[in-house]
Parts: sequence; structure tokens; C-alpha cells
Amino acid sequence: MTESEETDTRRPILALVGIGLLAGFLSGMFGIGGGIVMVPLLVLATRFPRRRAAGISLAAIVPSALVGVGSYAAAGHVDWLVALILVIGSVIGAQVGAHLLHKLPVLAIRWAFIVFLAAVAVSLFLVVPSRDAELEPEVWSTIALVVLGFVTGVLSGILGVGGGIVIVPMLVLLFGQSDVVAKGTSLAMMIPTAISGTIGNLRRHNVDLPSALIVGLSACVTTALGAAAAIALDPRTASILFGAFLVVLIVRLVVEAVKMGHKE
Repeated sequence: MTESEETDTRRPILALVGIGLLAGFLSGMFGIGGGIVMVPLLVLATRFPRRRAAGISLAAIVPSALVGVGSYAAAGHVDWLVALILVIGSVIGAQVGAHLLHKLPVLAIRWAFIVFLAAVAVSLFLVVPSRDAELEPEVWSTIALVVLGFVTGVLSGILGVGGGIVIVPMLVLLFGQSDVVAKGTSLAMMIPTAISGTIGNLRRHNVDLPSALIVGLSACVTTALGAAAAIALDPRTASILFGAFLVVLIVRLVVEAVKMGHKE
């Protein structure tokens, strides 16, 4: 192998490590799976097709989320019952979303989702979460949590967005949950979903396992650090940072939506 060939081989590996380190920190910091960051970076930096990049991302989320959940759980910041309720709704919703993918106006749904995220971002800049808040599921709140999980699953199936982007702010803004508990709970609910999706992708040969392993293990290095930072920050600062992260995400989604509109 020539020196140039070795450099070409090394470059994707370094890119995969870098993507994992960044996505892992953001995953732990905001309680998201990290796919919203991994997928576009994998497409840009390593030239993976978008569908294959999504498969790699989903597989890489599993070890990263496990580390993140462990970090939050060690500090008592995971609501396992709420996570289970959300999983029930999201698993059903993901199947419905995948079924409706080619039957609904995806571009219109994407723009509606952008407007929703913008409203959430504004709310996060204004609302200060309470770290002492606890969510006690009752009949109506349990139904609402199942609906939240279902809607999140549908959006995931149609738009390919991660659940944490929706789950974390909704648990804080609608259910009055502590922001750190919302993040730990969000990561917990992602694990069975990511495992299930990865099994399906493996059957369809839509996962590059070596790449997923590099990204996932790299993410594990920084996920605990991100979780520690989230717990250490005061609620207002953490909320503002999450809102700022959503603004960056909104800009990216708007660019993608405009490109989709030009293609139609």
C-alpha cells in the first residue's frame, strides 16, 4: 500500500472518530441520540450514502446511549417508568410513520416540524426548568406520554429525526419534568428503539458495522462528559444552550427543506 493510499484509509477513520466524539458529547449534554449530528457529518466527511449513514448512526447510538444512561442513572436522573411508557408509543408510531412515508406530503410535514421546533426553542429561552420537579404518571398523563411517544415515533419514521429532539423539551415544557431527568429518560427510551432498528438494518444489509463500531466507541468517550456537563450546569444555562442547539438544527432543516422544494 502506497503512502497516499494509507493516508486515504486513515482519513475516514479519523473522520469517524471525530464524528463520534462530537456526537457523543452532544448526546450526553442534551439527551439526544446523536443521529441528528452523525448522519449529515457521515454524508459530508466520509461520503456514505444517506441511507447507509442513517444505519451507521442508529447502530452507533446503542453504546453511546448506554453510557449516557449509566451516567444519568448514577446520579438518579432517569425515570424508568416514563421511559417505558414513551417506548410503547414510539415503537408503534415508528411503524405507522414508515408506512405513511410515501403517502403524506413529507415537505409540508418537514416545514410544520420546523415551526414546531422554533416555538420550542423560543420557549426554552424563556422557561427555567425546576430540578426538583417530578413526574408522577396518572391516567391522563400516562395517555399523554403514550401519545407523545407515538408522535415522536411517527416523526422518526417520516422525517428520520431522533426522538430526543422532541422528547426532552416536551417533558420539560408540557409535563414539568426536571431537565436532567428528561435527558436521562430520553436516552433510556432510545436504547430499545435503536437496537430494534439496527437489527432491521442488519437484515437489509444497511449497516457498515466497522464504521458504526468506530463511531459508537468514540462517542462513548465523550458521552459521560456531556452528561456531567449537563448535570453541573444551572437549569437556565442548560435550557438556553439546548435552545441554541435547536436554532442551529432549525437552520439545517430549513436548508434541507428548501433543497427538497427545488427538486419537486
